[in-house]
Amino acid sequence: MVQAAFLDDLSESELMALPFLWEFWAMPHQLAPEGDWRTWVILGGRGAGKTRAGAEWVRAQVEGAGPDDAGPCHRIALVGETVDQVREVMVFGESGILACSPPDRRPEWHAGRKQLIWPNGAIAQVFSAHDPEGLRGPQFDGAWVDELAKWKKARDTWDMLQFGLRLGDDPRVCVTTTPRNIGLLKELLERDSTVATHAPTEANKANLARGFLEEVQARYAGTRLGRQELDGVLIDEAEGALWTPGTLEAARVAALPEFSRIVVAVDPPVSGKASSDACGIVVAGVVSDGPVQDWCAYVLEDATVQGVSPDTWARAAVAAMERWGAEKLVAEVNQGGDLVEEVIRQVDALVPLKKVHASKGKTARAEPVAALYEQGRVRHARGLGALEGEMSQMTLKGFEGKGSPDRVDALVWAINELMIAPAAKWRSPQVRTL
Repeated sequence: MVQAAFLDDLSESELMALPFLWEFWAMPHQLAPEGDWRTWVILGGRGAGKTRAGAEWVRAQVEGAGPDDAGPCHRIALVGETVDQVREVMVFGESGILACSPPDRRPEWHAGRKQLIWPNGAIAQVFSAHDPEGLRGPQFDGAWVDELAKWKKARDTWDMLQFGLRLGDDPRVCVTTTPRNIGLLKELLERDSTVATHAPTEANKANLARGFLEEVQARYAGTRLGRQELDGVLIDEAEGALWTPGTLEAARVAALPEFSRIVVAVDPPVSGKASSDACGIVVAGVVSDGPVQDWCAYVLEDATVQGVSPDTWARAAVAAMERWGAEKLVAEVNQGGDLVEEVIRQVDALVPLKKVHASKGKTARAEPVAALYEQGRVRHARGLGALEGEMSQMTLKGFEGKGSPDRVDALVWAINELMIAPAAKWRSPQVRTL
């Protein structure tokens, strides 16, 4: 009713202008943040509306109150991977500048000069990231940069653009990109002069082709590629990582075999506060036909929970056992000691429980497991994106992510129980050390 009343109150000219009133239609991640910033980075999954946001930002910079009135910017740089991509996506695309512009403010495309020229005289010049030197000389008071994370000459092109942003009182850049693990993007996001907005593909599902989202989510949801391309998450690979993106991609399988054994491994947190570390819970199985060197483990589920009470994580672990028909629960007891067993027994007094104790550092424990991955002896089911993200931050120097690698710790205990322990000699039958 409110919407109908609003529309009924609009005049004919106002109704005609409404489709071009971006603030009315935009999603929060598509609107430029307030404040004193130099670079606005829009991180989003495929189809999340990044291009439309960039095109509308350019409009806001060059358009004035009337068609012939000047806007905040008069010279804009449009920079994409190639000239063709700038023209076909940023200028002529379905969400590009021409499609977003009202008839009385629509710029003209001058192909020979690779320029858009608005009725008020504002000019947008097209540049290719393949030719950083093309940005040497021209000067601007604003720029729209598209898909920076896929540029082969990203740093050189960005540097040349910065030298050209010397017109006006406050030259700014809008960057629209699906995130990839490149140094320049990570550096930009860390700068105090940068603001960022983010959205997954699903945020724009109302404007996507029917069935598209369902299809890509079915294939890629929970995978490393899906987190990057659909969730718009920057997957950071640390230097010296024990698990590389290639290793993790190679480990992923679509079908699962019959298992000889299945276990659930738990890395309990110190406390049950919302701000505490997560409780790592990982389910894994093994096909142990033949000699030990031919065995293969499969990581089946990451059931990790965050900021919950001990009773809640214990119930989550026992529930994972029931879902998969696991033979035992493997729990690290460094933090909590006998209290860990007590909490689990309160949930299920008869649950088969094996207590393990870490005598080595996290990296030392993880290295033999990482070696099994390199040998192709550990596989991943789908839906393990969060775990894989944490794995990529485990390095020879330690964990370089935020907080504690609780998912990885649980993974290490699970693979140790299924693959490493059977091939090793153990000192104590009660509490294993690793």
